[in-house]
Amino acid sequence: MNSTDLIPPSPVAGPACIGVFDSGVGGLTVLRELRRQLPGVPLCYLADAAHAPYGERSPDYIAARSLRLAEHLQAQGARLLVVACNTATAHAIAVMRQRWPALPIVGTEPGIKPAVAASTTRRIGVLATPATIASARYQDLLQRHAGEARVISQPCPGLADLIERGELDSPQLRALVDELCAPLRAAEVDTVLMGCTHYPLIQDRLQAALGPAVRLLNIETAVAQQAARLWAGLGLPAPAQGREGTLRLASTGETAALQTLVREALGWSELKVESLPGL
Repeated sequence: MNSTDLIPPSPVAGPACIGVFDSGVGGLTVLRELRRQLPGVPLCYLADAAHAPYGERSPDYIAARSLRLAEHLQAQGARLLVVACNTATAHAIAVMRQRWPALPIVGTEPGIKPAVAASTTRRIGVLATPATIASARYQDLLQRHAGEARVISQPCPGLADLIERGELDSPQLRALVDELCAPLRAAEVDTVLMGCTHYPLIQDRLQAALGPAVRLLNIETAVAQQAARLWAGLGLPAPAQGREGTLRLASTGETAALQTLVREALGWSELKVESLPGL
């Protein structure tokens, strides 16, 4: 069975919002930037914690899960989708756009082009999940944008999983970060791209492991800017001035880690994460 045949298309329902999904907590970094740039727009965030992490899953599995989550978010009123996961973007966004050609979908993928532009030595590191680095989409980005730069692609098995469990400063995480950053230090890179939305949640730890001379880049701002452009083009009624849009959070699995990060890392203490078992 082809993954595009798994779910029949359904009409959009409910109040208009931007739907955001990730394999777990990593997409919160994108959600934070969306809320900053679109303060009056309702947002609906879905973490697929029951099936995380995606970085070590097969492409077909990732595509099937992404279609399922996108279907659910549209039922909640999503008129625009943000795939706040590099791995899901790499393996599923083409299938999603084929399924819903009229639905605006914003992906999240390693910004090779801005990383090359930011580097003075032309030595660049990319930290990403094994699935992202193995994807044809990532290889195409390298072909199109790396040019003469030397790009060291560092797969990070297990890192997103530790972050997913809320281990943002555990001895295990510190040891893994040091191990993963060692090849980039040895290559004397001057710019490192965080190619997974989980990684900005431990940006300080990554910076410490790489050293102060290395510039760390993420892509949340560019993703939110693109979402803002597409949202403006939908012609929906403008949100009330000065009012913050609603923000709904849900998880297909355990909610504790997501709830903790929402409260402690983002400061959104008033929000409650809904549990969606069986999705």
